[in-house]
Amino acid sequence: MSSIQVDVVSAEESIFSGEAKFVALPGEAGELGILPGHVPLISRIKPGSVRIELSDGREELVFVAGGILEVQPHKVTVLSDTAIRGADLDEARANEARKQAEEALRNAKGEVEVAAAQAELAVMAAQLAALRRFRGK
Repeated sequence: MSSIQVDVVSAEESIFSGEAKFVALPGEAGELGILPGHVPLISRIKPGSVRIELSDGREELVFVAGGILEVQPHKVTVLSDTAIRGADLDEARANEARKQAEEALRNAKGEVEVAAAQAELAVMAAQLAALRRFRGK
C-alpha cells in the first residue's frame, strides 16, 4: 500500500511527522481529502481538525487554528501558528478561552476589535469541536 509523508508544524514545534495513507482537513473552500499521489496544491486552511489515517490503520487527530497546506505527490505539509495534538486538548482551558473571546466580543469597540474577537471565538469553537471529536473516539 502506498503512503504519503505528513508533517504538521506549529510556530513552536513539529506536532506530527510520519507516514499516512490518508489526510483530511478543513480547507478554505471545504473539507479536503488527500491520498498518496495527490496533485500538487497550496491552500489556506480554516481552524479545525486534521485527521491523519496512519498506515497501520490508527488515526491521529491534530487541532489547527488555521494556516497553510502544501501538498506534493508524496508529501503533505501543514503549517499553523497554533497546532495541538488531540490528546493534548484541554477542555477547561478551551472553554475559558471561549468565554474570554465572548467577553471581548461584547466589549469590542470598532470593526477591528469586533473582527479580532469573532476570529478568536471561531478558533475556540473549532477547538472545542475538535476536542469533542477526539473524545468521541
